[in-house]
Amino acid sequence: MEQAQKYIAEGYRWCADLDLEKFFDRVSHDKLMAKIAERLSDKRMLKLIRAFLTAGVMENGLVSPVDEGTPQGGPLSPLLSNIVVDEFDRELERRGLRFARYADDSNIYVRSRRAGERMMGSLTRFITTKLKLKVNQQKSAVARPWERKFLGFSFTSGRVPKRRIAPKAVLRFQAKVRELTQRTRGRSRERMATELTQYRQGWIGYFGKCQTPSVLASLEEWVRRRLRSAIWKQWRRGPARYAELRKRGVGTILAARTAASAHGPWRLAHSPALAVALPNAYFDSLGIPRLTVC
Repeated sequence: MEQAQKYIAEGYRWCADLDLEKFFDRVSHDKLMAKIAERLSDKRMLKLIRAFLTAGVMENGLVSPVDEGTPQGGPLSPLLSNIVVDEFDRELERRGLRFARYADDSNIYVRSRRAGERMMGSLTRFITTKLKLKVNQQKSAVARPWERKFLGFSFTSGRVPKRRIAPKAVLRFQAKVRELTQRTRGRSRERMATELTQYRQGWIGYFGKCQTPSVLASLEEWVRRRLRSAIWKQWRRGPARYAELRKRGVGTILAARTAASAHGPWRLAHSPALAVALPNAYFDSLGIPRLTVC
């Protein structure tokens, strides 16, 4: 992402976004083994790799044979697939192009739409004829970098581009947080905090590299409100809610008014009473990490 950002800052503000269709499923075994044999002479190792590729897939207790592709989730698959796409990388370098690739996602950065469309057509033919793979036409396009997403990120359109989280990645984050905090899951508050902490730590480790802190701040506020809403639901009825609010330092009148309110949990999660009863420091004490930019 940092390399792509440099290309955009240098004036290459169009990209040919190439996505390979069913990449791991379509890798040619013969072509892959031929490439490996160019660098590896140990026949026992070649035989083991071929056996790994042709071991088959078990579905409903039955093993189905395979004659192409690498096993998804297999420990060797990313490495073996990169060996196939290495030829594509060398071709891009030979043409002097500016590109960023990760697995089956490739972005080639150019100065104009016409150059991008010309490059898209030429590289699609190379991938089809040389690599025996297929470009996903629905997911591939020539567009401005900030109109596309790449590995869950996108860019701002200013003169100095910044890395931002793609909208779909934000929606996936919110959907996961809803799943982890919904009342019907029957989890204790501590269990919910543990699961949420584990997910957020991984998410922050990846998306913390974004350069739009306002998005993270907005998500942080949304998560805290979601947590207050979930806890309010757990308190269930008026008397229990009143008792919890009073125990947590809310005044008598405000606690009574909030506990008797007809408003829903989401609205009350933004109320003064719950801001006092469940401050940010409370969630910090549960070990839930804040969303911060690294």
